Amino acid sequence: MSAASTKENKLGIMPINRLLIDVSLPIMISMFVQALYNIVDSIFVARINENALTAVSLAYPVQSLMISIAVGTGVGTNALLSRSLGEKDFDKANRVATNSIFLGVLSFLTFMTIGLLFSRTYFVSQTTDAEIVGYGVTYLSIVCIGSIGKFMQIVFERLLQATGKTVYSMIAQATGALLNIILDPILIFGYFGMPKMGVAGAAIATVIGQTVSAVLAIIFNLRVNKELDLSLTGFRPDAGIIKGIYAVGVPSIVMRSVSSVTTYGLNNIVLKFSSTAAAVLGVYYKLQSFVFMPVFGLNNGMVPIIAYNYGARKRGRVLETIRLSITYAIVIMVVGLTVLQVFPGKLLGLFNASEDMLSIGIPALRIISLSYIFAGICVVASSVYQAFGNGVLSLISSVVRQLAVLLPAAYWLSLFGHVNLVWWAYPIAEIAAILLNIVFLKKIYEKTMALEEPVGAAANN
Repeated sequence: MSAASTKENKLGIMPINRLLIDVSLPIMISMFVQALYNIVDSIFVARINENALTAVSLAYPVQSLMISIAVGTGVGTNALLSRSLGEKDFDKANRVATNSIFLGVLSFLTFMTIGLLFSRTYFVSQTTDAEIVGYGVTYLSIVCIGSIGKFMQIVFERLLQATGKTVYSMIAQATGALLNIILDPILIFGYFGMPKMGVAGAAIATVIGQTVSAVLAIIFNLRVNKELDLSLTGFRPDAGIIKGIYAVGVPSIVMRSVSSVTTYGLNNIVLKFSSTAAAVLGVYYKLQSFVFMPVFGLNNGMVPIIAYNYGARKRGRVLETIRLSITYAIVIMVVGLTVLQVFPGKLLGLFNASEDMLSIGIPALRIISLSYIFAGICVVASSVYQAFGNGVLSLISSVVRQLAVLLPAAYWLSLFGHVNLVWWAYPIAEIAAILLNIVFLKKIYEKTMALEEPVGAAANN
């Protein structure tokens, strides 16, 4: 065990407000950049034509599913690894890290198979437009087959985050994102002597960016993450560790996957009105990432802080982390709400929006963004449950919000024959979610108050 391992990690001693900003801000910036290149991807694709934009929008649920599995596994890894470090069980922490790498490789192999065999089946299930199907199959196949970069990027970034080294995580992700932004126009439109590849170019740029991020994250772990030994020599999968990762990770994966199912269902609902409505929905999800990604970054920083201090039985630090995280999330969501209310037309204009797209999209952005009033609390609450190893509460909250309320409400509202009514399903679902999360947060509060503070812990609050 290294000398660094015997020292108290900053997660357990730094003042909470400073610690939360120190750990979360680099992740928030990197995820903000991630949101930027997701939007830039669609902005350039929209210059091909609206069908290309629709195809990329329809591919979103599968990409979201991919990220759900990677991030969910990362959440489970983060919670178990941070708790192990808090308990000073460094051997277990190393086994958690190496098994998470193994799980990332298995996930890649699964999506590579999906990309090779099922891309066309997926698109044909949504539309009969041959051009949309053609664009979509090309884009989704490349993204899935090249997904090793995405899975390794997220695995190794989570290992950096779990030990509080989030600046390195930010550098890795931001570098890949900026490279993607640079390559998008070059590969899509064929600049600087490159062939004009269209939608395929957008997918290839995405894969290259993700792979570069993964390589950097691996290098940073090997060079600066001294609290972990990532040697795979003699590695064998550890069923106990994998079970521990997925005890938290599976509810998170299912919870995030529910979003993919919901988006797929919503696409099919709005496609009954027009393909333009589906393009609007896709654009909205790109735009909302600008708001939600920083909150997710905040959550990613919050989870190891809570898990570490819960493992160290520092009740005051746990409660202060939750309070501050909710406060910051609300501020971010209010800013997002304001922007979408005031500038919907200008935002849609970034995507080469037609008059038809503007007529559908402007009311859509204004109505859906009303849900942000409650969404910040719900998003943070979900990650709080995961940090406590109570991922099942996150799952219940997500299922109720999206499958039990959002999707049925959208379908029912669509029966009235006007697409603008469908968007009201979002505020309705968020109101239901906030009521449920109030009950769950009370349970977490009671669980935290049962902790017995170790001697001297109060000084670190």
